[in-house]
Amino acid sequence: MDLYAENILDHYRHPRNKGEERSPTVTHKEENASCGDDLVVDLVIEDGRVSNVLWRGQGCAISQAAISLLSEELKKKSTDEVMSIDTKAVRDLLGVPIGIRREKCAFLGLHAVKNAIRKAQNQDPQSWRETIQIDK
Repeated sequence: MDLYAENILDHYRHPRNKGEERSPTVTHKEENASCGDDLVVDLVIEDGRVSNVLWRGQGCAISQAAISLLSEELKKKSTDEVMSIDTKAVRDLLGVPIGIRREKCAFLGLHAVKNAIRKAQNQDPQSWRETIQIDK
């Protein structure tokens, strides 16, 4: 299967929910220093649920498509549901095999979203190792 499958290219070329929220509950930025990908996530959280998510950033097709796909999944989910999303779910959204060299690209958005929620809850950010728990 081609790494840059049509779904990934579609989300890379036509990203969903890309923009800047004017009144976010929380804004959080994460970077992948190894390749230069960066993401800023704006979440609006109301009554314990993500009512809106917008993001901006730059990077490879995998990182940009992953956050685009993930952003579509987040709306209306409770913060607990969002915090339970794992790397397998992101892999499933992407629909292509992700090699070890591309994991940080694929999971950067998940890491940013989880740390945004932690920030909104006045908790310390979680480590990269916590985000990429071993797939079950």
